[in-house]
Amino acid sequence: MQGSHRNPLRVAVLADSDTRWKWGALTANRIVSDNRPNGHGANGHAPDEHGPESHRLSGYLLRGRATPTPRQLEEVGVRADSLREVTAVEFLREMERDAPDVIVLALVGGAVQAVLHGLARVIEDARLTGGAGNRPVVVTGYVGVVYEKLADGLLLRHGADVVLANSRQDADRFRAVYEGVGADASAVTEAALPFLGGEPYEKHDPYTVVFAAQPSVPESAAQRTYLLRRLVEHARLHPDREVLLKLRSRPGEHTTHIEELPYQKLAQRVEGGLPANCRLVYGHMGEVLDRTDLLVTVSSTAALESLHRRVPTAVLTDLGVREALGNHHFTGSGCLTSWDGLDAGDLPEPDERWLARQGVAADGSYERAFDGARERVTELLADAAAGQLPPLAPYYDLTTARGYLPAILARHHLGPDGAPLPGAPAADKDPGPVRQIVRRAARGAYRHGVQRVAPVIRRMGEL
Repeated sequence: MQGSHRNPLRVAVLADSDTRWKWGALTANRIVSDNRPNGHGANGHAPDEHGPESHRLSGYLLRGRATPTPRQLEEVGVRADSLREVTAVEFLREMERDAPDVIVLALVGGAVQAVLHGLARVIEDARLTGGAGNRPVVVTGYVGVVYEKLADGLLLRHGADVVLANSRQDADRFRAVYEGVGADASAVTEAALPFLGGEPYEKHDPYTVVFAAQPSVPESAAQRTYLLRRLVEHARLHPDREVLLKLRSRPGEHTTHIEELPYQKLAQRVEGGLPANCRLVYGHMGEVLDRTDLLVTVSSTAALESLHRRVPTAVLTDLGVREALGNHHFTGSGCLTSWDGLDAGDLPEPDERWLARQGVAADGSYERAFDGARERVTELLADAAAGQLPPLAPYYDLTTARGYLPAILARHHLGPDGAPLPGAPAADKDPGPVRQIVRRAARGAYRHGVQRVAPVIRRMGEL
């Protein structure tokens, strides 16, 4: 297993959805580049170009229910020097053959844990067979607001060399969880969301209200229908405004979360149809924010993007302020309000102290938000080049979590020791047309089951 320092650096990003690919690739570009992130495109994304002396980015998409489609990847707009679809076992075999300098794991917690154990096994096997003693620097983190399963998700990410926190508040919470169970908390590193940026807010004509929809919040048809109805009523109440429903994915696609009741379907049921000044939109959130005068959401990370640009931002309380919705994260922000308030002309005023603790960096400090992470990775790369990086050591092992860990590893065809299980899929670098058709059909069947069959079965169970 190779891992010695190279110039340019070689960086691999393994992601399992479009939003995590966006986070992982942009994070990689932030933390290994020698250039400060002092320029941002008009669409709010950090520049993803990297010169010949900076790094080469290899992208890997973890095969599964949320593997992004070509359209979703195009919409994300982050380029890589190479990009292909793999299973966890295929990724580990690739790392065994030719490991990069840095690996960014942009995955759900269980997948992070599985890959960490798999990498630990690969590194140990290389050491026992006389291979290089060095190993890649492993980085992971979260794509947005962490509002649920804090301990579970964090402990599944423990073992990476760097666990990025998107704000000072998250860094404090992450360290408290690790220290509370007796785990090493030194990997926690404060940074920020890598896709903040764009021009500061200026008023537009026509005045534009954008509702940032979320795939899984809220879950029930009644609550999603309520939100859509209030959006439509707002458009009818303010015919001089443009009212947009910003959607994450088109029908049949999945993103980070499963969406059983897409708003596109609910919009078809609106009595009388959508008013002329109300429509559905897709595309870069940054590009939509370029024309937004009021961003409305339940708890989307888009609120942080909006607040960073000083766009007026409203977090709805109509369905309650609840952990299940994630809007409890915004208590103290000054952004909580209701559709009744917005209809009447209320405009929330964000609390500056809250913004500072959330990594929003609306004061201009975003330029230096990744300095600490970049310095940490540089130090670890130096240790790796000197053969001084310790073995990967996740908190969960067969001593601390014998009744939990094996099942997590088995989901990715890995045994309790991190080695591939018998029958694990072989590498498939260039699947033929028949295999590609079968994969697309299987994903389509899964998504149909989630969006059509599962709700019917659930309703039948309630009879």
